[in-house]
Amino acid sequence: MLDELGIVGISWRRLGSEALADYSLPTEQRDARLERFARTEALAELAYVETCNRVEIVFAGSDEAAARDLRAPAFELLTGAKPSPGEAERTLKAWRGEGACEHLFLVAAGLDSAAVGEVEIAGQVRLAHDRARASGLCGARLSLLFEEAGRIAATVRHGTSLGEGSVSLAEVAMAHVRRRLARTSGTVALIGVSAMTERAALSLAKEKVPFLVVNRTPANAREFTERFDVPSVSLADFRQSPPPVEVFLSATGSPEPVIDAPTLGRLAGAAGSGELPLGIDMAVPADIDAEASRKLGIRRIGMDEIVHEAESNREARLLAAADARALVDEALPRLKDKVVDQVYGPLFAALQKHYQEAATTAVARFAKHLGELDAETRRHLDAWAKSLGRRMAHLPTVGLKGLMRYGPEGSLDAFLKGLDPKRRDLLRKAVHGGERQANTSEEADDPKA
Repeated sequence: MLDELGIVGISWRRLGSEALADYSLPTEQRDARLERFARTEALAELAYVETCNRVEIVFAGSDEAAARDLRAPAFELLTGAKPSPGEAERTLKAWRGEGACEHLFLVAAGLDSAAVGEVEIAGQVRLAHDRARASGLCGARLSLLFEEAGRIAATVRHGTSLGEGSVSLAEVAMAHVRRRLARTSGTVALIGVSAMTERAALSLAKEKVPFLVVNRTPANAREFTERFDVPSVSLADFRQSPPPVEVFLSATGSPEPVIDAPTLGRLAGAAGSGELPLGIDMAVPADIDAEASRKLGIRRIGMDEIVHEAESNREARLLAAADARALVDEALPRLKDKVVDQVYGPLFAALQKHYQEAATTAVARFAKHLGELDAETRRHLDAWAKSLGRRMAHLPTVGLKGLMRYGPEGSLDAFLKGLDPKRRDLLRKAVHGGERQANTSEEADDPKA
């Protein structure tokens, strides 16, 4: 059941956040490459999760497909290059079954982030689910998995101490913004409309710091600018003639730096304080040209630095995460029940139908020997046959649910656990009684007995 689910991917722990750009799928190629990967690897469902801290493929397939080690083909999917021997296994991590479900729950709840309890991650996981549904790659199993992950994230955020205070990589970045503005007050430019810039905007608006929004298409930023009542400027205009800003914080989805060397040169001469502006790059791949920043003497704070700061408080945050971790543990059996009821519901319905049809056919054949029957008698016989079919289907249906919920597969105790106590004891006695009878017979035939 859950063994058909799996995850393959890489996080900031392996190479750092900024190096994750080498494993990100280009936006314009993403859906086509994922669809081809699903078809090639015989995966029924597929979703792509990309955040500033990780790139992961979440999938569902047959037991055989899910059991395969998909790290090598996933490496090729993400990087566009075939791995050398052992490279994919060293670089990517893989989870399967309950481990995969638990991992996604931990990710969505912010318990596997550099900043433990990070708030943006839940929205990024939700976006991955939305994209998978829009592309037609998400079915019932992944929908249940993502929906449960979202429910866990909300419960952790609002129902545990982990949700207290500001927990966000954007807030780590904002600490740098505040320190700079305390020394040289002025305007902040937020480049791109994303979860990161929105979080920064909330803090800036609360603290009454003037800021403007820069976006490739200003019309797409209209809701953002109207919400905060701030001006906006197109990316092209900002690059060509930037206004005086003390800080520029960028988080776009561009595959190339949007703040290049010429733009940095213009920004360097535009700061009202006379000091070089501070650049904060929260994008993966990077938005701000790191080498050009270094040459111009502009301080650029990238995701690696932000994540490192967040990790320094990680252990203390984990101590407050015990309640949140318990919620994740409770979610696994709940997900099993939902998968059994919703994904395998048609199987149980088909089983019921099969037994009803078998009983109805048998009764119809028997009725032929009874001669002509009046309509009322025929109606009662048909109703009795359907009832008999349902009764016949009850035991194997409940038994199958028991196996799926309580496994391991093939376990007699798991099969019997879902039955009512009287029938369970009756069947268990019959089985063990048969075993004892067989043992007694074997002892009688054994000359040493």
